[in-house]
Amino acid sequence: MNYFFHPDAEKELDEAIAYYNGCQNDLGLEFAKEVYLAIQNILSFPYAWIPLSTNTRRCLTNRFPYGVIYQIADKEVYIIAVMHLNREPNYWKKREKKE
Repeated sequence: MNYFFHPDAEKELDEAIAYYNGCQNDLGLEFAKEVYLAIQNILSFPYAWIPLSTNTRRCLTNRFPYGVIYQIADKEVYIIAVMHLNREPNYWKKREKKE
């Protein structure tokens, strides 16, 4: 199974990495590892997480307050947000692909 990012989700990831690197050396790298571990979990078990909407799910990271919001379509994972859990909860809904 392949995955790809919505452009805004990729931007969110890059901004969060930069933020954590500004807080402490290599913390951004640790954050990136957590996000990519979550993505690997999604690829291995795409239906393991509770749906947020009809065809959208969220996988949480372990160490950081972030969730990877994604959809599954045609054996691909479409990552629509790398979301901080303590911010506006539904901002990503406009990025959903309707099916």
